[in-house]
Amino acid sequence: MFIGGYVSSAGLGLTCPEWPLCPNGIMPNEEYFIEWTHRLIAATTGALVIATTVGSWINKNAGRKIRFTSTFASTLVVTQITLGALVIDLKLHAVLVAIHLGVGILLFSMVLLTTLFAFRITKKPIESTV
Repeated sequence: MFIGGYVSSAGLGLTCPEWPLCPNGIMPNEEYFIEWTHRLIAATTGALVIATTVGSWINKNAGRKIRFTSTFASTLVVTQITLGALVIDLKLHAVLVAIHLGVGILLFSMVLLTTLFAFRITKKPIESTV
């Protein structure tokens, strides 16, 4: 979200006008570097979110809350990728940019909830040593 906000606020959203790759292909030159970095981080994050969902469904000990939030996060990742492509294709249409940001915030929330549910520490009663 931070690099996406930077790309947007710096006016660099269309520095790489093609999707999914920039005109130079996989490795960009300095002209496309910031937008390419945004796409690389987004793709890496998306792969990790989807891997978390797969892991939560494979792990029999994963709770219902973890499965729900991670599955919802994966759905949002696919939505976010689609919106990102549309934002580029439609030359930064303001409504789509706002929706892209909103889905990003919701995605962040689901990833945070998944993490909190996964690392929930059960409270044990304090035993007296007397």
